Amino acid sequence: MTSHPLTGELPRSIQPAVRLRGEPRLPGDKSISHRALIMAALAQGTCLISGAGDGRDVAATAAILAALGATVERIAEDGLNVDYRVVSPGVDGLREPEGILDCRNSGTSLRLLSGVLAGLPFMSVLDGDASLRTRPVARIIEPLRSMGAGLYARRSDSLPPLVVIGRSKLRAIDFTTRVPSAQVKSAILLAGLRAEGETTVREAVATRDHTERMLRSRGIAVRREPAASSGGASVAWTVEGGVPLRPLDERVPADASAAAFWLVAGTIHPDAELTLRSVGVNPTRRAAIDILVRMGAQIDEHTAGTAGNTAHAATDTGEPLADLTVRSSELRAIDIGPDEVAAAIDEIPILCLAATAAAGTTTFRGVGELRNKESDRIAGIAAGLAALGALIEVRGDEIAITGPTPLTGAATQTLDDHRLAMTFAVAGLIARGETTIDRAQSAAVSYPSFFIELERLRA
Repeated sequence: MTSHPLTGELPRSIQPAVRLRGEPRLPGDKSISHRALIMAALAQGTCLISGAGDGRDVAATAAILAALGATVERIAEDGLNVDYRVVSPGVDGLREPEGILDCRNSGTSLRLLSGVLAGLPFMSVLDGDASLRTRPVARIIEPLRSMGAGLYARRSDSLPPLVVIGRSKLRAIDFTTRVPSAQVKSAILLAGLRAEGETTVREAVATRDHTERMLRSRGIAVRREPAASSGGASVAWTVEGGVPLRPLDERVPADASAAAFWLVAGTIHPDAELTLRSVGVNPTRRAAIDILVRMGAQIDEHTAGTAGNTAHAATDTGEPLADLTVRSSELRAIDIGPDEVAAAIDEIPILCLAATAAAGTTTFRGVGELRNKESDRIAGIAAGLAALGALIEVRGDEIAITGPTPLTGAATQTLDDHRLAMTFAVAGLIARGETTIDRAQSAAVSYPSFFIELERLRA
């Protein structure tokens, strides 16, 4: 094997597995981990966050909040998850950072923190690695500028680094997002906490609502209403500015996106049974599970309580949990429309792998947003699965995959994207012969122990 010319990392080799058994350890939900840290820094006092994901993205958010003046202490860790103690002076006590705020590869850090920084009376600069510098920021700049903050980026305000000149009092707005994005919505709602009056975000598709649930549990009234239908919006979220967040301890559920890799592995492998414990099954986050079931996957689901603030078990504040058991299944092709794609956007690469095992042609429609992730995921998944022998066709913003197609081991390129690395690794478990994965270590962005779990489950 040839090592990577820049990092010296050798491609990782995956051999087919005779069978898969066990209970994979899952990282804490990445989306919730980011938000729990941010809200702890906005609330005056001490917050304990247990079971946060210990991937590189979440670590970037923790470091940025420390640079803004919160004390962020790792009090326990196990190589996969980490418990944090956050002691904050409150939003009005946060300070101007001494240097550039490094988001690394984390678009969530950049987008959510831009909303926070818009309401703080100082200048800051959000930057990251080469991949992050290709992620569009105009969709954040437009609403936050209209609230009164100054935001500037390179290439005519389209790409990071992002300069944010905040204000302690912002203007409330009523804004309709052009692309379904929980991160953009969350940035606006977080900025709305520092606005005078009510800030409303309208969406054509109801995206994941972790921010809204966590704000409610911390004393912020968040209204969800049907949108008045202007601009094609179907749902509207409103927050009232000027209300401080209460400090609150948070228990982070197991990551639903990470679970999707094992659900697909268990479904497409001919001899598999895997159980996933305490997975977050928020209705706005479980689309991948429901898509797999619709394709014929045998997934048993048993309620396992509620995560988040355990004093708030109501469905609009806590995060519902479930234990999931998946077994080898015979899949059938389905049509996956734009709304489902938006709801399962992070899981589309691994669902494309599932489609290679389904009888018929599975179509994913409205996948254009995948071009704006950590890589061009459309190009990456098409090239990787085609190399493995899949029948895959990209038609504009559609992906069509015809199966079932036996896969053959091949060299795959991750484009330094964690979700592509894990997708091709799962493919290697069922492909005939050796599958190699370039820059496999990118999986550590969200799932540091992924390859350890993979080897354990096949043993």
